[in-house]
Amino acid sequence: MSKEVKPVSMSMHPLGGRTEVTSDQEPLCVFGTGDMGRSLGQRLLQTGYKVTYGSRRPHGCGPVPQGAQVMSYADAAHSANVVFVCVHREHYGFMEKLASQLKGKVLVDVSNNPEQNLYPEANAAYLQKLLPGSHVVKAFNTLSAWAIQNGPADACRQVYLCGNDAEAKQAVSEVATKMGLTVLDRGSLSSAQELEDFPLQLFPEWKLPLQIAVALTAFFFFYVLIRDVVYAYVVQGKDISFRIMVSLANKVFPIVSLIMLALCYLPGVMAAFLQLYRGTKYKRFPNWLDRWMLCRKQLGLLALAFAFLHVLYTLVIPIRYYVRFKTWEYVITQIKENQTIKFDTTVAWRTDSYYSVGILGFALYLLLGITSLPSVSNALSWREFSFVQSKLGHVTLFLCTLHTYLYGWDRFLRASTYKWYTPPGFMLSLVVPSVVLGLKLLLLLPCVDRRVTRIRRGWERKEHDEEKTLLT
Repeated sequence: MSKEVKPVSMSMHPLGGRTEVTSDQEPLCVFGTGDMGRSLGQRLLQTGYKVTYGSRRPHGCGPVPQGAQVMSYADAAHSANVVFVCVHREHYGFMEKLASQLKGKVLVDVSNNPEQNLYPEANAAYLQKLLPGSHVVKAFNTLSAWAIQNGPADACRQVYLCGNDAEAKQAVSEVATKMGLTVLDRGSLSSAQELEDFPLQLFPEWKLPLQIAVALTAFFFFYVLIRDVVYAYVVQGKDISFRIMVSLANKVFPIVSLIMLALCYLPGVMAAFLQLYRGTKYKRFPNWLDRWMLCRKQLGLLALAFAFLHVLYTLVIPIRYYVRFKTWEYVITQIKENQTIKFDTTVAWRTDSYYSVGILGFALYLLLGITSLPSVSNALSWREFSFVQSKLGHVTLFLCTLHTYLYGWDRFLRASTYKWYTPPGFMLSLVVPSVVLGLKLLLLLPCVDRRVTRIRRGWERKEHDEEKTLLT
């Protein structure tokens, strides 16, 4: 039996409509008429293939794409050399009865499981064991039915596949390529478990950043809660618990945002000093540092999200009932006592600088977030991307840190600031970014920067020492 797919010539409608075939079509078979089977069949028809569906109820399986035929599993198996198996693993049993009809054919397993480690072996491996005379290829399972139906116009272009038979994989690759998709061969069928686990992962690259964000948010929320609300109730006898919803949240969000932004640039600084210490770039970083550096993008995007929340919460401050009440209370008191307040130029400069620096920092923050999007970063050269993410990134960190310093101003000199002898949250948030900026300044010193640049261009201290020894 030949497993090659016949070439097809077609003209595609610019909007993705039905194609007009100008030569012989290669018939393909789809087992299953569910969402995945219908979407896959529709896309194959648009690509120019003849499609035959296999169903346990040929006359009552529901609507199928126009132009496709519906038959019993046995009849459909005779119609094509490539069969897409769009049924769940628990229903594979019927195919054992079709072993003779499916012998030598290519079976494309597109199934996934509801959770990981549900079965002792991959679905594709199990199907290969049921039908040893067939050639099972795992493919298309990483794409949803919706993505397949929309095709490459939705930027869902990658198809992972694996299988033990090279000709069978080639046949499936040709079909995927004609559908406008990019094929990535992951090797033998032993990789099927990895491919089946891939769609079940829940934000694997975001796990560590989310844990850091949750931990920082929880810590500073309870820290600020104790210093502000609990302290006021215990020491002053005031119930200001209503401030939890806006005031406390608007203290926690900028704190977490600033610390997480600093954590994006701390590992790069640490890596540079580690290379200086080792005198080479050819030694691997510790695993924890590698992992940290690989999740900097996610850390930055989460930091931007907290900065957004801080901006939104700040915008609602003037319309809060508490703020309006205190404003009118203060105005009425001044009128009753016939008092006036002298304009303080220093305070005006400080508050305007505080707002201006914050606005500039947030604007660069947005630029960092936008350039981290794949559609934008792919359009930038490496130098442009490095300039934005590194140089402008450190400028962003400096502006946000300066924004926090201007907010605190001289409060660290006041005894009332240290409730229960604890520093306010904004002072704690300045520790990490101040350390990062200080270390970065050291790296910018000409003597240090020159050495780091040489190391990153391949220079090693060991070779330099050996050269000096030979010369002496």
